[in-house]
Amino acid sequence: MASAPKISDGLPVAVEARCVRLLAKADDPASLAPVVERRVLSRAANEVLIEVKAAAVNPSDVKAATGLMPYAVFPRTSGRDYAGCVIDGPAGWVGREVFGSSGDLGIRRDGTHATHLAVEADAVVEKPKNLSWEEAAGIGVPFVTAMEGLRRAGIPGNNETVLVMGVNGKVGQAATQIATWHGARVIGVVRKSEPYEGHANSNVEIIDASVVDVAACVRELTEGKGADIVFNTVGDPYFQAAHKSLALRGRQILIATIERTVPFNILEFYRGQHTYVGIDTLGLSSIATGAVLRELGPGFASGHLKPFPIKADAIRPLEEAKAAFLAVAGSSRDRVILRPS
Repeated sequence: MASAPKISDGLPVAVEARCVRLLAKADDPASLAPVVERRVLSRAANEVLIEVKAAAVNPSDVKAATGLMPYAVFPRTSGRDYAGCVIDGPAGWVGREVFGSSGDLGIRRDGTHATHLAVEADAVVEKPKNLSWEEAAGIGVPFVTAMEGLRRAGIPGNNETVLVMGVNGKVGQAATQIATWHGARVIGVVRKSEPYEGHANSNVEIIDASVVDVAACVRELTEGKGADIVFNTVGDPYFQAAHKSLALRGRQILIATIERTVPFNILEFYRGQHTYVGIDTLGLSSIATGAVLRELGPGFASGHLKPFPIKADAIRPLEEAKAAFLAVAGSSRDRVILRPS
């Protein structure tokens, strides 16, 4: 257990925290060698010190640990998402239950896979009372990615159709929740015959890409118009189908890819007056990420947005960080959580 806070003369609290440390880049997930170290943490004047109750493990945590992000620093404490209780901070902060995420935590600076975290006060968000620690910790990266994409493309309204490619992935589910919360119609694309797995505020129509032409099916479902927004969570495998599915002045959101280069028909692009929106949440600071999460807060409070279910066997202590990383690297559909205590 981490040591109790030492409070004296109104100065910032110092704690001895246990942290998951990545000492050097691993060649592959199987070679990961995280260790749990004790480190003294305290906050800066503009920060709060949080006792972390739960922290998610994201695919980006694994990628950064295996050298796929050249700007990742070593050694460092891993982790981008968190939920916990403020134990030290500016007046009025102590005791508040908060959650948050970041593009730099756990990548360019020490992150959330620890018993304690120091982060800017402007970055944290009040935890909805109806969410558990683990549920709140699981919101971060997927919902921030989905919301930032829809913010940049234009929040869809009642008369718009959103096509979500990879609808059963975590970002796909988050995008579906947000779009249906705002009244949009959602059509989801899956790569094999399966229903939509997540929460939605209206019916989600499903297209099985393994048996039909996606673009032709979208045109049929929309009476020839096409989708106002295509949220492409996969990248190049769906790029052409997404392009062919766009309505006049449609917007395609891209957050990932497998191959970096795709054929691009410029004539169809400008004749269709299309917009492509690239989203990289790793470019968002903790404070910018907090601003996105605050926009989502009312949705979680009202029940229009729901956290991902957290399975008991997907929650692990810090000492089992490698197993958690390997589960995520193995494309687990479960949200994997580290519980520090």
